[in-house]
Amino acid sequence: MTKLTDTYTLSNDLQIPKIGFGTWQIPANLAQKAVLNALDLGYRHIDTALVYQNEQEVGAGIQESNIKREEIFITSKLPAKTKSYDQALQDFETTMANLQLDYLDLYLIHAPWPWAQKGANYDQQNREVWQAMEEIYASRRVKAIGVSNFNVHDLQNILDVAQIKPMVNQIRYFIGNTENGITEFSQAYGMLVEAYSPLATGELLNNQQLQQLAKKYGVSLAQLAIQFCVQNGVLPLPKAVQRAHAANNAQLDFVIETTDMEQLNNFQKTI
Repeated sequence: MTKLTDTYTLSNDLQIPKIGFGTWQIPANLAQKAVLNALDLGYRHIDTALVYQNEQEVGAGIQESNIKREEIFITSKLPAKTKSYDQALQDFETTMANLQLDYLDLYLIHAPWPWAQKGANYDQQNREVWQAMEEIYASRRVKAIGVSNFNVHDLQNILDVAQIKPMVNQIRYFIGNTENGITEFSQAYGMLVEAYSPLATGELLNNQQLQQLAKKYGVSLAQLAIQFCVQNGVLPLPKAVQRAHAANNAQLDFVIETTDMEQLNNFQKTI
């Protein structure tokens, strides 16, 4: 069983809610209402990014909720294309202005390379950007720092020079795509793994084998996929524009049996 009030503990002892509300691919004109719905339903962990182009609306939803700032865990991300110390500091200020916040709970480097150059080597630039991340952390305007989409090489590159180790690695993670090498390396160095697209951007929902397993537990396939992440010690970030879907995703009052978890961890994706 998993509740929205349950938390993981990051390496610096910061508590982070085990279930996040993702806002990737939620258009700006829908983001404020989606965030407001999520907070009203009990979510206390909201994830956004400068590149999502919805930070202002996410911030507006948070403000409109009238929930105390310290009761909400808020994450944003430095654009993947930002690969210099000065630009990193500048983009952070843009994010803070967009969200209208005094501090962030978690700030991540969105990717180790610009999206248009996926897989390119930006080792030196990432070290420079990490220096900026450490400075932002030292300013206490961010309670935790980390990375996203970093593989083992990219993580090691940061660890080789880091004064402060990344506390989180947010990756694409779902049943059939658990990135075991990256996950195990991240966890070995004290990083919490976060799962964006825990439903494979909806593609898992049509899998008949998974539908049958969800039926066994009397839950939706989405609930099964989200609970799977949590039972692996990973933090899922499901998104939902519709209030009913956000509510359903949060109802995780069941436990996947050990044999079924083994089956899911060995699941061969067919998507």
